[in-house]
Amino acid sequence: MRTRDSSGPDVLRRRRYKAARESRGTSEGTLHTAVIEALEREGARGSALDFGAGNGALAESLYHNGRFEDVTVVDLVDYGVPRSVGIQHTFADLNEPLPFADGTFDTIVAVEVIEHLENPRAVAREWFRLLRPHGLVVATTPNVESWRSILSLVFRKHFIAFTSANYPAHIVALTQLDLARTLGEAGFSEPTFFYSERGALPRATFTTWQAVSFGRLRGVRYSDNIGVTARKHVDD
Repeated sequence: MRTRDSSGPDVLRRRRYKAARESRGTSEGTLHTAVIEALEREGARGSALDFGAGNGALAESLYHNGRFEDVTVVDLVDYGVPRSVGIQHTFADLNEPLPFADGTFDTIVAVEVIEHLENPRAVAREWFRLLRPHGLVVATTPNVESWRSILSLVFRKHFIAFTSANYPAHIVALTQLDLARTLGEAGFSEPTFFYSERGALPRATFTTWQAVSFGRLRGVRYSDNIGVTARKHVDD
């Protein structure tokens, strides 16, 4: 009796596509603001890749703010959103090597992407390959070290952004140490972390720590998302 193959390449591609569709290609506007501020702090310029661009909202901001000479976006799914004609689009599986030459970009932005992918270390190595010397990567992911996420782990047996409601879209949870090790092993410089500075209260997600504290509660324990910046290290 033949059994249905549940692990072949076609099945894997369909699973990845379904997970990407279920993510809806969106992320918080406040998170986009934090990413753009990080790019400004780092003086990002040149050619940019929006890695896992989703519905393209952030790419539009990058394209129109004049910081970059050109913007390329890549994602597995076409979300059917109108796009500026000056933005270059490629559709590809982000779990696999991308169809760009080594050292194509000065900056890579990956907002809420790495948690969707199967091998973060392979992703970091691909970022390193795609960047020019001293190129910049800016990435964000759900913050598993917030109070809300820690309490979810204690009482629900998993981090809040990785419960059944988020599966199979979110599959890899990363702490700050995990991110630092992953980027360092790929060859990046010492990373710098930043936070979305927006964090929902446990069991009262209609409001935030920032609202109830008049903005005083900030940082890793009070943010739903964590960001990291690092540069491609090259020996001079």
